[in-house]
Order: sequence, then structure tokens, then C-alpha cells
Amino acid sequence: MNRFLPIALAAALLAGCATVTNPVTGQKERSVMDERSEIAEGRKAHEEVLQEYGAYANPRLQAYVNELGQRLAKQSHRQNLEWHFTVLDSPEINAFALPGGYVYVTRGLMAYMESEADLAGVIGHEIGHVTARHGAQRATRQQTAGLGVIAATILGAVLEVKGVSGATDMASTVSQGVAAGYIASYSRDQESQADKLGAEYLARINYDPKNMVDVIRVLKSQEQYAADTARAEGRNPPASAGWLASHPSNDKRLQDIIQYSAQYKGKYADEGRARYLQVINGMTFGESREQGVTRGRNFYHEPLSIALTAPEGWRVQNTHEAVALVNAAGDAGLIVHVVPPKAGNSHEEIIRNVFRLEQGRTERLALGGFQATHFAGIARNRQGQAQAVEATVATGPANRHFLLFYGAKDAQALQRARGRMREAEGSFRALTGADIAAARPWVLRTVAYQRGGFAQFARQSPLSGNAEQQLRLINGVYAGGEPPPGQLVKVVE
Repeated sequence: MNRFLPIALAAALLAGCATVTNPVTGQKERSVMDERSEIAEGRKAHEEVLQEYGAYANPRLQAYVNELGQRLAKQSHRQNLEWHFTVLDSPEINAFALPGGYVYVTRGLMAYMESEADLAGVIGHEIGHVTARHGAQRATRQQTAGLGVIAATILGAVLEVKGVSGATDMASTVSQGVAAGYIASYSRDQESQADKLGAEYLARINYDPKNMVDVIRVLKSQEQYAADTARAEGRNPPASAGWLASHPSNDKRLQDIIQYSAQYKGKYADEGRARYLQVINGMTFGESREQGVTRGRNFYHEPLSIALTAPEGWRVQNTHEAVALVNAAGDAGLIVHVVPPKAGNSHEEIIRNVFRLEQGRTERLALGGFQATHFAGIARNRQGQAQAVEATVATGPANRHFLLFYGAKDAQALQRARGRMREAEGSFRALTGADIAAARPWVLRTVAYQRGGFAQFARQSPLSGNAEQQLRLINGVYAGGEPPPGQLVKVVE
């Protein structure tokens, strides 16, 4: 599925092309990557992925996914590769692959799978991208088209002391999140080929390829839930993200996979539902302790020992790079990020090194009992252009420095939101005992379905919003129906 391809792979866009044989089709094709290059670039990009997402710290779950992936890989068209399968510590519903045999699934996606065979369908699809050399094909296309490397995240660039290029572009900074620095999706034909290969690999390890149909139905339910929630809140339905956005229409894909799976006949093994639910029992659901957790308008980060509260009507948007308190219009917000040590030891050094102010003013503040310096002025970006910047540097717990950046779509949006940004900034504080209790991450548990159904489970769940519908979504019955009494289902505690 792989919607994105890390910056490291840009190194593979070499001046010359080689002729290679595609392991799946047997046809010759011109490529900027031979197999050795695929492996080398995949290995480098793997380190970036681990740094950005982090591997989920559950050895039993990692071993389970790796064993399943290795079984599929041994039945693939590239058995010779050294395959790597990793569960990423992310609540996103996503899975992707890198050239050279690196495959990833998020724990967020695993929460919505119903069986081992479902997960195998996801992994088989990603293996198909690698075996058919789709990453290398895309890199070759990009070189031919003369495409360059997309820049790293704007805020990341700022905090790496590389200037303030585009730092006031709130929409870019917040919406890109972990996707920033990644490039275009696979073609429709490549996605279709990966689906066909996934079905083939499932059949080879004795799982019914029709389980891939179940996976697409899960994705369709995700889209429907997002649309229903948006309408209930008076918003436009959101565009698909993560694993959903990179694929052809799920309606079309569902029809195609039904056709692919119908080609395989046989007596297949049990889909492994009980085994799968046992493995994910106790898995973190939603945000993790290491990422910080959002509870309503509050954000708690236990490892950093800080908390923030969004103003009324604003929302918290937590990404791997930063947390943002964003207004209802989505055109302005306060972006909070840890300042790297190399940026400086004092507020003055950080302001000078990160923003390189040419003119401006500073103001001493106290935020939650911590020393802070607010500043606003004009700085030069890496292209030499003058830009207005406004932010606060605060020294929080353990003498760690934080940057609270005033981001907005334009000057007018910033002016409208400045007062609420000050309010959001003023909520910066050390965790209290009550905050620590509220910061406990949620986990998935498996329990027997009982009288009262999901409505009863919802009353006991910490989920916000329509908890009953969320539980139905997690259990694959959002569109309707009820599990039989006594069947194991997933709940959130």
C-alpha cells in the first residue's frame, strides 16, 4: 500500500539506469535501482522510519508479526531477500513497505483487524510491492520526470537550526505530520498488482484470499465512520489519510479483490481469529505514553512531565514531530515542540540560532511557574526572504526547553487567533497528580460478548464521543449486525 517513500530513497535517483529482470513478471526493465541498491536504500530508510515512528515495545507482538511475515515472504517471488517486519508504535491506520524487504504495520491498523488471516492479507499486499519492485519503478519514473527531493518538515527544519523557511505555514506544518518529507503514491496498476500478489501469497500459506475482502470492508467502514462523525459535528467529511488515501477507491478495490480471490479454490486453514485476539490483548490503543495522550481539550506527556489545554472550541492535534492546539477553522494554532540541545542553552541563544531575528521585541513571562521568553519580529529564511515570526521559548521540567510557535495561514488568521494562542500558551504546566492519572494510555482487551452488547461496553469505556459506534468499528460491525453471545470481542479500557 505504501503511500509514502522516505527522503533517504532519493539517494537512489542515480545518474545512470541499469537493466534488471522483474522477479514477478520476468520482464526486463530499466531501473535506477538494482537489487543491491534496493537493499542498501531500504536499510538506510529503515533507520529513518524507526526514528520517526518508533517500534512498538512489545517483543511478543513483534515476534508474532515477524513470524507471519516470514511465512508469507518464503512463498513470495523474492525468497532470497532478508525480510524485516516491524510493528510501528503509531495509532494511525497504516501499513507500507520499503524496497529491499522492509515491511511495516502500525498497531493502529492491527487494532481493527479481526484475524491472523486479515493481517496476512495486509502484509501480503505490502510484500507484493517489494517483490514487484514498485519502489524502484517509482524512483525511476521520478528521475525521468526530473522530480527533486521534497524538503523535510518545516518545523523540523526550524528546530534543526536550518532557518525559518515556511515556518508560519500552519496548514503545511500541522497537516503533513509524519508524512512530511515523503513522496507520491503508487499507481493504480501497481496497487492492483500488489492486491493480486497478496491474494496469491495468502493462498500459498493456506489462508483464504477472501480475507483480503474483509480488510477492504474494514477500510470502507473507517471511511464511513469518519464521514458520519464529521457530519454530526457540522464539518465536511475528511479526505482519506494513511492507508486509505494511497489506494484506488475502496469500492472499486473491493470488486477487484472479490474477483482475484474467486480464482483460488481449496480447503483453507482456520483464519486464526482466536490466536490473533490473544496476541493483541493488552495492546496500546490510540496514543501511547511515549507520544503523549489527548483527553478532550487536554494534552498530557508523562515522559516530558508537561500538560497543555486547548481553548474552548479548539482541538489538540498530536503528531510525531509536535503537538498543536488548533482553532476550529484550522487556519491557526499553537505548535509546541521540544527544542533540541544543539539549538542553544539559553532563551537568547535559542532565539538567535533558530530564528536569526533581524529585528523584533522580547518579553519575559512565567508559564506555569516556568521561565519563558516571548518574542516577535522579522527573520530571514534560507532563501533570504524576510518573514514575520512569533513564538515563546519556555524552560520546563528537567530544564528542558520548549518552543511554542504561533502558526497561522496568514497574518489575518494570526491576528484573529492571537488572544486564544496566548490562552493556550498560558496552560503550559508541569503534570499534576491528577494529570498523571488522566495520562494513562488506553489498551485493548478481549472479552466475551454479553447481554447489553456494545451499548453496555460503551458505558464502561473511556472512549470519548460515540463510544458504542467506535466499539462497533473496532469489531468490524459498524455497518450492522451483532456477534453471537460468548464470542470474543475487543473493548477499550
